[in-house]
Amino acid sequence: MGKQISLNLDSAIQKITNVNPVFARHETFHPRFGWIKKGFDAAYENSGVFLREDAPVRLGVGKNMASSIRYWCNAFKVLKDDSPSEFGLNLLRDEAWDSFLEDPATLWLLHWNLLKPPCNAAAWYFTFNLFRETEFSQEELLNALCDYRDSVAPRIAESSVKKDITCILRMYVEQREAPSKTGVSEDSLDCPFTQLGIIHSAGDSRHYTFRVGSKRNLPAEIVVSACLEYASRVGREQKTISISRLIYDIGSPGMVFKLSESAVCDAIEEVARQCKSIALSDSAGLIQFSFTQEPEVLAEDILDKYYKG
Repeated sequence: MGKQISLNLDSAIQKITNVNPVFARHETFHPRFGWIKKGFDAAYENSGVFLREDAPVRLGVGKNMASSIRYWCNAFKVLKDDSPSEFGLNLLRDEAWDSFLEDPATLWLLHWNLLKPPCNAAAWYFTFNLFRETEFSQEELLNALCDYRDSVAPRIAESSVKKDITCILRMYVEQREAPSKTGVSEDSLDCPFTQLGIIHSAGDSRHYTFRVGSKRNLPAEIVVSACLEYASRVGREQKTISISRLIYDIGSPGMVFKLSESAVCDAIEEVARQCKSIALSDSAGLIQFSFTQEPEVLAEDILDKYYKG
């Protein structure tokens, strides 16, 4: 048995809003290359496509995979109730920000969208926001996630929790599998989200570590847009938010992206050189992020300028 990690979840759970306590809706499949674009395009053409009996044929996958594509497209919020969302249209339409998901920055943006409210991936939300261990074993994460499950959805079977943990680790951790005699199977292919490098295996296949700090393929614009979205959600129409909140609050960019204070400050300063509507200030030792426009509008504008150059 690994060490038991004690979590005081009561106060944390009270602060969480808009997290749907569902588990294992992914049919055991992590998101594959091309799935998000495939699902969006099919729904853009016909928003009822996932309800059709021939949905697997139209998507060119098996029945369970079709259900998984539907889940992931809605969880990443490129679809909302199976129809293209505003975010999905901005990102994936022809001539949109990154219609073929070629920029690694888009994976970070999708990771952020997966976890921001309303979140339909409770195990993912817990792992990145409430589970505060930097190094952990698979068993320790399972025990902690089961405690969380007991608080929010006690009827969910432990087998579903285990499926989520397997999927999370498969999704973010680069695999070290030896090639089979029959070649590389689709199931052995790395998930695109391993490119984030946010979770690493530590020594063996059952121990892991979060990589905290700046990320080489995470553009400053993605960080700042997330900071603005978060400020809009929690700031009660204020035009400032402390850097400490952006790093340590549940659901903050610092928690979701596993960033240090210097990484967040560097990102803000970099974008502020081109965008006069944001600034970093230090008042009596309190470092604050300030902005002069509506944060959600400003966040979209920053993303638009990043993608369109």
